[in-house]
Amino acid sequence: MTTTASRRIGGLPFAEIIAEEAMNDRRPRKRGRVKRALVLSALVILGVVFTYPFIWLVSASFKPRGEVFDNALIPRTFTLENYVAVWQEAPLALWLINTVLVTVLAATTVTISSAMVAWGFSYFRFRGRDMLFGVVLATMMLPGAVTMIPTFLIWSGLGATGTLVPLWAGNLFGSAFYIFLLRQFFLSLPRDLFEAARIDGANNWIIFTRIAAPLCKPALIITLLFEAQAAWTDLMRGLIYLRDSSTFTVPRGLKSLVDQYGFGGEWHWEIIITASVITTVPMIILFFVGQRHFVDSAATSGLKG
Repeated sequence: MTTTASRRIGGLPFAEIIAEEAMNDRRPRKRGRVKRALVLSALVILGVVFTYPFIWLVSASFKPRGEVFDNALIPRTFTLENYVAVWQEAPLALWLINTVLVTVLAATTVTISSAMVAWGFSYFRFRGRDMLFGVVLATMMLPGAVTMIPTFLIWSGLGATGTLVPLWAGNLFGSAFYIFLLRQFFLSLPRDLFEAARIDGANNWIIFTRIAAPLCKPALIITLLFEAQAAWTDLMRGLIYLRDSSTFTVPRGLKSLVDQYGFGGEWHWEIIITASVITTVPMIILFFVGQRHFVDSAATSGLKG
């Protein structure tokens, strides 16, 4: 009697209750696996959609001229002649050097200048600070076309047209977007930390360079990467200021190749495609090198409060 009663709970056999609870535990796990599978499937599909154009570009660069647009991802006739010809048909090495120079100067100057301005807006308290910061943000509302002609006249008056200077020197004065981004990170830092450093004898420059900037390293690297990508792919300023092929950057050089081998002359799309692959690879490498800092930046921003 006792044994039989102990095996029954609420009139149900104990084994049935255990089985029912096990079934209930399996259902959420099963739903979780289905949900995870659906998410992974969606990510795979989106990944294929976004990477297909680049895969097609790489594949086309290894095809002869007659097979470039056959849409086959695996070349029927594999050739490396395009990668040999592109260096002979255009001064691609010189264009890459010019682009690297402009990219490094533009990214470095805008990161340093924007960080200094953002630090001033976040740390120092003075009359009219919020209004002045609003004016800085308001400059983002101006379309580039509005300031294009005045900016050109300024550089023309300085005798800088035809050189690489206009492509990066404007970054010496910072960028409103990067100032806003970095200011938010500086504001998330505890002010007591800076006051303690000041009590220990640190001046404003030491506080900025040795405490604030290192703590905002992810944001600084993100600013550097964003501007590097923008400078590397900047075609508009190259079209406005560069005339001699010896000063061309990669985007401006590719435009000249399109004019020479595309719409304006004999169609040599395999040369243009191969040059595009060569100039795209550095940005892909830069992204993979810096992707960890994108995660760190997002995690740091999530801790603000």
